[in-house]
Amino acid sequence: MKRVAICAVSQHKIGSDIWHKRFQSMLLDVLEDLKLQTGFSFEKDIRNVVTCSNDFFDARTISNCGVSNATGSFYRGEDKVDQEGLNAVGYALAAILAGHDDAIYLAGHCKESYIASRNQVSNFGYDPFYGRAIGLDYLNAAGLQARAYLEKSNLTEEQLAKVVVRARQWAARNPYANETKQLAIGDVMFSPMLCDPIRTMHSYPVSDGAVAMLLASEERAYDFTDNPIWITGFGNCIDSYFLGDRDLAGNFALKKAAERAYKMAGITDPQKKVNLVEVMDCYAYQQPMWLEGLGIADEGRGGHFIDEYGPARYNVNVSGGMLAGRPIRIGGLYGAAEAVLQLKGQAGEHQVADIDCAVIQSTTGGAGQHHAVMVLER
Repeated sequence: MKRVAICAVSQHKIGSDIWHKRFQSMLLDVLEDLKLQTGFSFEKDIRNVVTCSNDFFDARTISNCGVSNATGSFYRGEDKVDQEGLNAVGYALAAILAGHDDAIYLAGHCKESYIASRNQVSNFGYDPFYGRAIGLDYLNAAGLQARAYLEKSNLTEEQLAKVVVRARQWAARNPYANETKQLAIGDVMFSPMLCDPIRTMHSYPVSDGAVAMLLASEERAYDFTDNPIWITGFGNCIDSYFLGDRDLAGNFALKKAAERAYKMAGITDPQKKVNLVEVMDCYAYQQPMWLEGLGIADEGRGGHFIDEYGPARYNVNVSGGMLAGRPIRIGGLYGAAEAVLQLKGQAGEHQVADIDCAVIQSTTGGAGQHHAVMVLER
C-alpha cells in the first residue's frame, strides 16, 4: 500500500498556566518552528489543514474559527477533529492515503488553565438525565475503573508510586515537559486521596500546550526531510457509552484498536517488534492497564511488569508522559511528536538507543471509553 510519513514535528513547552499567551500565539510558535525545519509553503504545498481543538476548553463555540490565522487555514480547506489529537493524525493519514492530499499541515492545542474545572467540562460528556445529573466526570469514572482494575490485577500502592516517580525522572530530561519536580516513593504513596483509590500524585497536572506536524505522501516526503518517519499502522475503537454496560477492568476498545493498528503494520508479536511506547496515562493505574491492552505487558500482570522493569525494557513514556503534564485533548499528539523525535534520533538528553518501532496510544471519554493506537517506524 501507499506510505505516509511524518516529516517533522514541533512542540510548545507545556505549562500549568501559560497566562501570557493566547492559544493562537502558541500555535503560531509551533507553525513558525515547523516552517523553519521543513521550508514548506502554504501556497505551494498545503491545500488542506487539519486542526484539533475543543469548544469547552477554548470557551467558545466552533473553536476552529479561532485558529484559522494561526494555522494557515484561512481561505483554505480545514478539517477540525474534536477528539483526542492522535485521531487527527489518523484523519490526515486517511486523507493522504485516499489521494485527496499529498501533504497536510496538522496543528492541535489545548489550554486547560482557561477553565475553572476539568471535571466540570468532562461532566458534559455524560447523558443529561442520569450520568450528568449525579455528577459523573472523567475523574470519578477513572476512580471506579481504578478500583476494578486494582482488584483484578492486585496492583499495589508501591507499584503505582513507581510509575509516577519514573515519569518525573524522565520528565526532568525533556525540555517540553510540564512537571519536573522529583518525587520519592513515599511522596506518592502518602499523597492526599483525590478520588479513591486515585491519589493526588496519581493524577496528571493541569496543562497548556500545542503541537504541530507535517505529514506527506511517500512521493513528497523527501521534499521536506531527509529522515521521514513512516506511519505503518493506525486503529481506533469506542466502547459502550454507559459505564454500566462496560467491563471497566477490561480493555475492549484498546485491544480492538491495537489489533487493527498491528494488522495494518504487519506486527504479529508486539513484545518482539516494539521498542518504544507512549501511552496516555492520565492516572497512574492506567499505564500498566493500557500496556496490557496493547499486548506489551501480559494480561493481568501489569504490576509484575512494573516490578520487573518492563517500562525500562520497552522505553515506556521516556518523555514523562501524561503524569508529567500534558493537555488532555492532545496528550496523544504529544506522544506522537515524542516518538518521531526518538525515531529521528533528535530527542536530546532523553534520547534512547536502538529505536526503530514505536507504538503510541491515546484515549478519551470516561474510563478509557475511546482508544486510538498508531505505529511509527523508521
